[in-house]
Amino acid sequence: MGIKGIRTALKVDLEKPARDQPGLHNRWHPDVPSCGKIANNEVVKIECLDWTGGQIGNNDSAEDVKNVDLTQIHYLSGPFDIETAEPGDVLLVEIQDVQPFQDQPWGFTGVFHHKNGGGFLDQLYPKAVCPLAEVLAEWNRREGELIATNTVEDRIVAQPPNPLNAHAGSAADEIKAKVAREGARTIPGRPEHGGNCDIKNLSRGSKVYLPVHVPGAKFSVGDLHFSQGDGEISFCGAIEMAGEITLKFTVIKNGMAKLDMKSPIFNAGPVEPQFGPGRYLTFEGFSVDENGKQHYLDATVAYRQTCLRVIEYLRRYGYSDYQIYLLLSCAPVQGHIAGIVDIPNACTTLAVPMDIFDFDIRPEAEVVKREMGACAMTAD
Repeated sequence: MGIKGIRTALKVDLEKPARDQPGLHNRWHPDVPSCGKIANNEVVKIECLDWTGGQIGNNDSAEDVKNVDLTQIHYLSGPFDIETAEPGDVLLVEIQDVQPFQDQPWGFTGVFHHKNGGGFLDQLYPKAVCPLAEVLAEWNRREGELIATNTVEDRIVAQPPNPLNAHAGSAADEIKAKVAREGARTIPGRPEHGGNCDIKNLSRGSKVYLPVHVPGAKFSVGDLHFSQGDGEISFCGAIEMAGEITLKFTVIKNGMAKLDMKSPIFNAGPVEPQFGPGRYLTFEGFSVDENGKQHYLDATVAYRQTCLRVIEYLRRYGYSDYQIYLLLSCAPVQGHIAGIVDIPNACTTLAVPMDIFDFDIRPEAEVVKREMGACAMTAD
């Protein structure tokens, strides 16, 4: 007898627009129809497009990144009905493997202008289960409130439902119109169901526990990364790729009550995303911004300052600021909150793996400025 192969639950077409593929969607809504069924305890492979839906070409050009249409992004493969899953259960998803396509073994990263997606330092350098209808309404309420009360100058703080280029898989026309009108963007992670959290350690061998809100769970997956640092700070910050993910699904009956679960949890796998023997040079940052303004226990300000300390340090070797910015997004850097109790300053750290460099970056080593090439830049 031969060994039974792992079933591919969904194949994608790299030559076909994402919006024309019925097994993909880019809105969260309980009415998006399922594209297939997966048995409890089954292991399957699922193919995924990159997060832009194939808008980036393998051409070493920055123009593709500049011209990405952000109304046509973050297409997820799915949703899938997981047999026996019911509201109140927990869906255990084990990541057994993640690989790029064999005939498309490449990825990309980039820095977006702050008016087109942005990134963590943009003002300085211009996966989941379906929600219940009531949960979707709550997302739209609270995110709408944030938009209405936004006090952050020149910044989009959330994306409301937007019918433009909404994709609801194989839904009939009347359902497509409803999803387009009400559906939440798939781009951010959210506490009730997980979503696009971009956690560096959520890699091969990890187990994710997701609360189930609708019959069948309606699981979706996408936006695969080849490598990423903590925070994915440049928005298009990881090494993004199209590829194939191998997952095992297990339903834990009545799991939400048993675990008192309000948001997803996970066990990190044995494959630690690090480079070399694990030697790190660690930088600190505090909640005092680049203009000298004091912020009260603001970890976001502190982490931004931590990133800037790394940029200032590494530019001495000949790197441009943009090269370091992208490096911090793609390399497996380790970011931590070091102190969040000592008023007024939050303290964060960012550890850079020293063995990604072919020269010594320790503080006691001599600094030699090198020719480091350049990033691909847009024409303007």
